[in-house]
Amino acid sequence: MRYKLLGKSGLRVSELCLGTMTFGDEWGWGSNREESRQIFDTFIESGGNFIDTADLYTNGTSEKFLGEFIAADRQRIVLATKYTNSAPGTDPNAAGNHRKNMMQSVEASLQRLKTDYIDLYWLHIWDYMTPIEEVMRAFDDLVRQGKVLYIGISDAPAWVIARADMLTDLRGWTAFTGIQIEYSLIERTSERELLPMANALDLAVTAWSPLAGGILTGKYAAATSDAERRLDHPMLKDMSSIDTRKQQIAETLTEIARSIGRSPAQVALAWLRQQPGVVIPIIGARTVSQLKDNLACIEFQLEDDHVQKLNEVSAIELGFPHDFFVSPMVQQFAFGGMREMIDNHRDR
Repeated sequence: MRYKLLGKSGLRVSELCLGTMTFGDEWGWGSNREESRQIFDTFIESGGNFIDTADLYTNGTSEKFLGEFIAADRQRIVLATKYTNSAPGTDPNAAGNHRKNMMQSVEASLQRLKTDYIDLYWLHIWDYMTPIEEVMRAFDDLVRQGKVLYIGISDAPAWVIARADMLTDLRGWTAFTGIQIEYSLIERTSERELLPMANALDLAVTAWSPLAGGILTGKYAAATSDAERRLDHPMLKDMSSIDTRKQQIAETLTEIARSIGRSPAQVALAWLRQQPGVVIPIIGARTVSQLKDNLACIEFQLEDDHVQKLNEVSAIELGFPHDFFVSPMVQQFAFGGMREMIDNHRDR
């Protein structure tokens, strides 16, 4: 295991992050305490130090398990959790990005995690209601209080994140060090705005669902009962429907995996790790054997022709304005016909 800097901070995190949404079986497809402990220990023994959870995962059980697991070696672990979401209820302030929910959520997470600080605190999902000034000032308060060391934002538009970055720069508040997004061979639309923004602002990218809910492992081809149970959960069933494009990507992935003696999951994760900037896949596993298979993605690099094949089969249309910018007419007008004579290090 090697380590990367988390965005524009000096924090060293492992090149893979362990996602723990599977810690606990309250949602019908996760791991019990003993299995979760084995998965955690295997990741730590591999050199991993970056652990991701959220207050909502398995109704809080994920955080409770982690509180037990990290107790013996808390200082070594870079622990990340999230706030925003809540199970359906009658309290209108039990969810959302606002200060009240942030403050209540961080205290509850600290109690479940049995720690007095969180290394990285994520805003989980942008709610389109709370002013970004309120969010960033509240985050800054938590950092100044020592309850949180670094902050990040998950599942939010690029314009929100960019605005927050400028706001913290102008006001001297704590800035985001990373973003968390869905990113995989199946889901590449973040390449339109989110990834260029992250590279420009020096934000680390943590990629959730790097195996597209299992499509990139090939396991759904067998239609196993476990897969069917997992897809039946309302949080996941809409993420893993398979169409012609996804099937073509999975087939190409499988062909390459066979040709180099690797599993499809390892190749899919290797492709992610070889993308520009700091991209850290969040790997989740229900069993130790699944985790070990995923961990092996750090043992090799894909050849350029394999990367190109995967890029081509999974390519997306960037759309406006990106396709507009590169049209010959626009290039001629924008550079007065001198485009090829202008040395620009910002070439795309």
